[in-house]
Order: sequence, then C-alpha cells, then structure tokens
Amino acid sequence: MSLVSVSGLSISFGDVRAVENLSFDLEPGGALGVVGESGSGKSASAYALLGLHRGTGARVTGRVEVAGVDVNAADDARLRALRGAEAAMVFQDPLSSLDPYYAVGDQIAQVYRVHHRVSRRAARARAVEVLDRVRIPDAARRARSRPHEFSGGMRQRALIAMALACEPRLLIADEPTTALDVTVQAQILDLLHQLRQETGMGLLLVTHDVGVAAESVDDVLVMQHGRAVERGPVREVLKAPREPYTRALLSAVPRIPDGDAPRDERQEPPGGTTGEPLVEATGLRHVFGRGRAAHAAVDGVSLTVHRGETLGIVGESGSGKTTLGRILVGLLAPTSGDLTRRAAVQMVFQDPVSSLNPRRSIGESVADPLRAAGQSDEAVRARVTGLLRRVGLDPGHYDRYPHEFSGGQRQRVGIARALAAEPDLIVCDEAVSALDVTTQAQVTSLLAELQQELGLSLVFIAHDLAVVRQVSDRVAVMHRGRIVEEGPVEEVYAHPREAYTKALLAAVPALDPDRAVARRTARAELEAV
Repeated sequence: MSLVSVSGLSISFGDVRAVENLSFDLEPGGALGVVGESGSGKSASAYALLGLHRGTGARVTGRVEVAGVDVNAADDARLRALRGAEAAMVFQDPLSSLDPYYAVGDQIAQVYRVHHRVSRRAARARAVEVLDRVRIPDAARRARSRPHEFSGGMRQRALIAMALACEPRLLIADEPTTALDVTVQAQILDLLHQLRQETGMGLLLVTHDVGVAAESVDDVLVMQHGRAVERGPVREVLKAPREPYTRALLSAVPRIPDGDAPRDERQEPPGGTTGEPLVEATGLRHVFGRGRAAHAAVDGVSLTVHRGETLGIVGESGSGKTTLGRILVGLLAPTSGDLTRRAAVQMVFQDPVSSLNPRRSIGESVADPLRAAGQSDEAVRARVTGLLRRVGLDPGHYDRYPHEFSGGQRQRVGIARALAAEPDLIVCDEAVSALDVTTQAQVTSLLAELQQELGLSLVFIAHDLAVVRQVSDRVAVMHRGRIVEEGPVEEVYAHPREAYTKALLAAVPALDPDRAVARRTARAELEAV
C-alpha cells in the first residue's frame, strides 16, 4: 500500500487554478522531489497532503490518501491525529514556524504531548532526544534556548526535530534549505538522508532548486502551471529529460563543473575589459557592540573594485559579506580603515518586499532619486517609464503596487530604482537568493546586459557559489570577517588554495545524482575523522 496516493488533485483559489488534475504515489521509505518554478503549484500540492487548505476558502477536489487516511473526507479530529503523528511538515521559514517567546525544547515537548499522554518531564526528555538526533550540540542545554538564540541552520534542525518527535511515517519538507548557505544546506540535506536511512520514513521534498533534488530524492516530479509535466527516477529525469520545460529548467541552473570537466572558457570576462579603480578599501573594520559583547563583523578587509568588472563576494552566513557591502555603499561607516570611492554607488537588496514601500506605487519608488534631484514631474515620469521598460517591466504598471508583482518582477523594480540615480557601481546583496532558478537566470542576465550597455561595475554578494562563478570576473571568499582568498573566478574555483574555499565548493549541490552521492559519502567520511 502506498504511503501517499494522490489522484486527480485540483486546487483553486477563487478564479485561480493553482493545481490541476495532479496524480502521484509515494511508497513507504521512498523520497520524491517536487520541482518547479514559483507559482507552479508544488507547495499548494504539499499542503493538500495534510489538509492545510481546509478553512482557507480554497476549493480542493480529487483524492488524497496519506498513511491510509482519506485527507479530504477526514473530520478535523482525524486530521489533527494525522498531522505530526503520521505525517509532519517542515516549512521554509523556521522563524515564522517557531514561537519566539518559548524555549525550543518546550515547543517540541508540546507537540509530543498533543499526540502522546505523557508527563511534562517525559515530553521534555523526548525533546532533548530528538534535538540530539538532528545533531544540535549540547542538546540538553540548547533545548532551553529561544529561537532567536539559534542560527538559521540550527532553527531548521529544530523544526526537523519537532517533526520527528512523534516518529512520523512521512516527512514533507517545503523548501527547507532556501535561505541557508551552501555548507549548512549540505548539512541539512545529509541529515534528511541519514534520518531516512535510520527511521525508514518517506520524504516528499518541495524545491525550486534542481540540485537540491539531485542530492536528496529517488524520484522527481516536475510541475509547471499546476500540472505534472514529467515524472521519473531522478537519474533519468536529470540526465535525459524528455520535456522541453524540464530541459529549460535544467539549463537555467548555474553550475560548477568537475575539476576534470571542460572549463567554461570565456573570450572576456562578463563585464568586459576592466578600467581604473572605482573603490579602494584598506584595512576596513566594523565592530558591533561594546566591551565583552564587541564583535568584529568585518576585520581588516582590503579590496579594489575596477570600472566595468564584477567582483563576487562569497561566504557563509555571518562571514561579514553583507556588512562589507553596506560599508562600500555608505550605509555603514567603518570603525577603522580607509575607504576611497571615485564613483556613485547604489544597492540592490536581497528582499524587494521589505525594501519597497507597500503603500507607494512601484513607479513612485523608482522616482525617489529623481525627485530628490529636483526633476520636474513630467521628466520624472518619462525617465521612470524608460527605466521600467529597460528592466523588462511594462511601463503601464507605473501605478501598481509591490504586492501585485512576482518576486522576480519586484527585484527588477529594485534594479530600476538603483539605476535611476545613474550609478557607476551597484552592490547586489543576495539579490537573487530568494528566486527560483529560471527567474534567477533572467535577473543575472539583465544585470549583465545593463553592465555591458552602461559600463557599470558590480559587487555581487551571494552564498550561492555557482551563481557567483557565472556572473563574476574576480571572487573574494570571506570567512569570519576576513577575505581568506581572492583572485580571478576561474582560477579560484579550479584551484582553490584555502581549506575553507575547498569546503564551500564541496558543498555546492551537484546536478549529477551519482556525483551527489559521492560528495555526500566524502562529507560523511570527513565528519567521522
């Protein structure tokens, strides 16, 4: 009997059909990756497995069976028994899934007590047990910590621990690694693989990152516009995709080739020939806090950005790369060190939702630098219309608001706003990290076009090493506030000198499932040493 059996599933939100006639099965102990772009219906389908659309106004038809339960026909009490005990879900954003006011261990214990009649002491002991199982160091002590005291990776581990508390037969993971850097992502994927081996649970993994699917699942289901377009063993689908959409999805994924693979030789760097220095930094240092609480986020960084080039800055969360970017733009003053700017500088931020005012139209947001310069309303409107067109947006959408646009479109608005001030240098801080691979490719292609056309320089800050390799001429690797390695991008990637750089590169997901298995084995052996 299948662990999950979905037949003819359709989901509508008003007039919007999110999922249409979807069918698939997942056997006990199996792992299925559901892959597609934003809006493909993959998350909506996953939520339907636990009846999470109930009470939202969504119209759900078709048959969904999970662990023998007919989800659409089950009453609320049966659904509550299903959730957590037999099937559990790990969401994308652990901060919104964990209560900031309660200790992590208490939250896990509460979930356990919902499904088991045990004492508080027994539930707390179970919480420590599962935190230890997901490799939270010093689990007994950390169980008393609140979510804000955990790193992003540890919070995601805590969510997985909460899901495991009742030993479910099925774990549904919805984009569980999207906000994590490559090394933490690799740790979470390795953890999911090990837990499957230890517990025999089934895994349904929802992701827009094809590389994550290659690392983690046996079979893959590709979705587009709410429909399944391709399904099969992960090796077959990724190595010999049948459908044009699957091929397009794979071609959009930035790659880091094997050391013995043909090099991606370029006739010239993406930004063309580089010119004079626009930004020169020497010994930059920035300290947060005072006294014993003082922390040097940037600690003695020296670098130069030349006209027309792209400098990639990579590193894990907490490496200091965002703080450095804010110093280069002038949003933070360095505690010490020298910074010389010979250029107008603008920034494109990671999250266009929080960087755009939801109460103002996107046209007015783009117009801000122009109005600050004293231009007339007519000139401003004409300039903004031209900028929207240049970044691939409909100029007629001037008066629309941010919530009416997709994530990729909002990021294009952010780029248009940066261009309005006619900068020589744009600092992109994780500007594509929240986007699916095809939208990511569109935005990086747009930046390359603008760079060629306008002679821009770019500082491209990211935790995704494959994207940085694709767009950069030079790369600087940051670790604990310092640049530990710097050089031409092909040289650093092909022949890294530092152990830290090698570890980052080894953690990048591989599109080849066989290579992914070899990497996971190598990481496990390294951890065991």
